[in-house]
Amino acid sequence: MDVREKIQLLPHSPGVYRYYDAAGNVIYVGKAKDLSKRVAQYFVEPERLTVKTRLLVSRIADVQYSVVDTEADALLLENNLIKQYKPRYNILLKDSKTYPWICVTADEYPKVFLTRRVVKNGSRYFGPYSSVMHARALLEFFRETYPLRSCNLKITSDAVLRGKFRPCLDFHIGRCKGCCIGAVSREEYAGWIDEIVRQLSGGLGGIIRDYKARMTAAADALDFESAQRYKERIDALQRHYAKSIITAAGDRDVDVFALEIAEGAEAFGSFLRIRGGAIIQSLNLGFKMNIEEDRAAVLSEFIAEIASKFGALRGEVIVPFLPDVELEGVEFKIPVRGDKLALLELGAKNAREFRANSLKQREHTNPDEYRAAVLEELRKALGMQVAPVHMECFDNSNIQGTNPVASCVVFRNAEPSKKDYRKFKIKTVVGANDYASMKEVVNRRYARMLEEAPDDLPQLVVIDGGKGQLDFAYQALCELGIQDRLTVVGLAKRLEEVIRVGDPYPLFLDRNSQALKVLQRIRDEAHRFGITFHRSLRSKAAIQSALRAIPGVGEQTEQRLLMHFGSVARIAAAPEADLAALVGPALAKRIHEQLNHE
Repeated sequence: MDVREKIQLLPHSPGVYRYYDAAGNVIYVGKAKDLSKRVAQYFVEPERLTVKTRLLVSRIADVQYSVVDTEADALLLENNLIKQYKPRYNILLKDSKTYPWICVTADEYPKVFLTRRVVKNGSRYFGPYSSVMHARALLEFFRETYPLRSCNLKITSDAVLRGKFRPCLDFHIGRCKGCCIGAVSREEYAGWIDEIVRQLSGGLGGIIRDYKARMTAAADALDFESAQRYKERIDALQRHYAKSIITAAGDRDVDVFALEIAEGAEAFGSFLRIRGGAIIQSLNLGFKMNIEEDRAAVLSEFIAEIASKFGALRGEVIVPFLPDVELEGVEFKIPVRGDKLALLELGAKNAREFRANSLKQREHTNPDEYRAAVLEELRKALGMQVAPVHMECFDNSNIQGTNPVASCVVFRNAEPSKKDYRKFKIKTVVGANDYASMKEVVNRRYARMLEEAPDDLPQLVVIDGGKGQLDFAYQALCELGIQDRLTVVGLAKRLEEVIRVGDPYPLFLDRNSQALKVLQRIRDEAHRFGITFHRSLRSKAAIQSALRAIPGVGEQTEQRLLMHFGSVARIAAAPEADLAALVGPALAKRIHEQLNHE
């Protein structure tokens, strides 16, 4: 049966559909509230589809489907099938690493430890934790607060009664209470485990209230030692969890999803699980979209992945926009102000940081992909039509109008191309006029480029300076008739704002964005290159003014003296006899008198 004929037979029910290629491989898995309507959307006029989606449809040789009861079931089934088949055109997780969990074993005297493997043997697992440092800090806190065992012994009540075990070093130094020798009752040990589980589940407030009630009862009974122990336990809990408590969250229980959609078919998500006002779980995930996906669909995939890792969501879920599914018993909220908006902004900050860190890691693991992503981010930030693969930056350098010079540095694929650097002496401008100097240099640079390499014009020109320098540079481009062939911006150093031609308001890029950093890098390189050239000219001018001012000292005599003595200061300090050996007695006397007189 033809694929289009199969589509007409699809039911109007929620479910999951699978597309197969001619070789029988699953190439796409999707969910639907109405299978018939959703699948039919792929087989419309080709011009109504995006390029990547048209490519997907052209490879569909068969379609299969599974009917489920609810949208939530469809979402979870889709998530499981994507993990099973890893279809080429689906949203795929970019982060393949395993995350740490805190495991509480199902033993009679449970152990609490860190693991990256989840084994279904009755043990309870809490996590995963995106930061192994956070998980280890929790474990260290538990070890300091509760004298639990850390051994691998099979400790049972029967083995303890038979005296099968001997206490280890942890018992003697007070880190373990000695459950292996019956030094602690099973009920007391279970109480410690219960408190740890409640903390990992977000029940810190209840534990502190219980301790306060016990402390008060002990004090009323004049058992001040017990009251002091409860007070110390309360203080320890509050100190440790002070960093995890979010002021904006109050005591509420809520799940927070934030999503950062990046160029280049990528998305970065951050999840926060807040219980009792404290973050008890958090996870950052990256997604790669192989066909154009609606952002609501990406958010749904993120929610499904989190549900598969952390379990069912709570009734209140904060999101930046609505997903394309409805889950029974879950209310999605888009905050516009107040405490909930603060929580969403915290999640968004985590997502942006995760995106920035992912780019940094890619700089070392896949530099070509990293540079392409940075240039795409810069293209989007500046509103350019094409990525600035070829960038050039200009900078003027002078001191009170003396030795005015300019530099032009070139970046290709976000990396310096030093063989293309150029330096200029200002020829037509008198005095310290940065604006006119900038116009002269830009005109000279691109007039020559139009003659020698007209097809190698940069996509982006960066001017080190504000609106004045930018306007004069733009005038030069207009005089050459190339103002529409490239983008020119200014980068003002004081606030690092980007100045655009014709825009009265500066553009402020995120301080942590790679787009701003590449602009700063090319600007700083142009400044370094220009300053180096300017200093070399000043040094030559200083030498010439000191030696050439002496009658009888020409270029060859100057060079002979400098080659022999190394500097003007050494020439001035040299005995007259040594100078006479090189230039004769009469000239040596004049040089010695002139330099030492000055």
